[in-house]
Amino acid sequence: MDLKKIISAVDHTLLTQGATWEEIQKICQEAQTYATASICIPPSFVKQAADYLQGEIPVCTVIGFPNGYQTTETKVFEAEDAIENGASEIDMVINIGWVKERKYDQVENEIRTIKTVCGDFILKVIVETCLLTEEEKIEMCKVVTRAGADYIKTSTGFSTQGATFDDVSLFAAHVGENVKIKAAGGIGSLEDAWRFLSLGASRLGTSRIVKLIEEQGK
Repeated sequence: MDLKKIISAVDHTLLTQGATWEEIQKICQEAQTYATASICIPPSFVKQAADYLQGEIPVCTVIGFPNGYQTTETKVFEAEDAIENGASEIDMVINIGWVKERKYDQVENEIRTIKTVCGDFILKVIVETCLLTEEEKIEMCKVVTRAGADYIKTSTGFSTQGATFDDVSLFAAHVGENVKIKAAGGIGSLEDAWRFLSLGASRLGTSRIVKLIEEQGK
């Protein structure tokens, strides 16, 4: 197990409803200390965090979060606003109802529209695997690939279950070669984090890994 590789893949995350600037500042400092891949925070803190970090650590934020049923126009505004405020990575939630209705073209068009807004910035697409059938997960791998997003992401961490090893393995078997995988939600140990990376994930959305690595170093 390579601790440096694990921490370099972490989107150090704080998305709780009661998050304060003091708490956000702390994860900024931890991200700087450990050189995480990014911090992932609520949109309302993006400008403050970007000003604080001065480009040292990428700022990631969420749009259409956590349910995904906002209009495409609303998600576009959220993405534009986040980027204007200093975000360089966007994690969007798909419209899961559209998936259930097999409106895959609409899901694809929404992702493509938001990727156009993001341009060279990173777009990760949260598909909330715990709410999907295996057939729908495979279809979303194809949709995300065709739409040109950078990552497919398992979960918001706010639904009934987070990332599973089976889902990351399934994604690895079905996404296009230009799409990476982010496992998020419920990653509770360094061993689990390492296994997710070994199965094909490139990013880990978690609030716990920094603390676990600190404990490992004691």
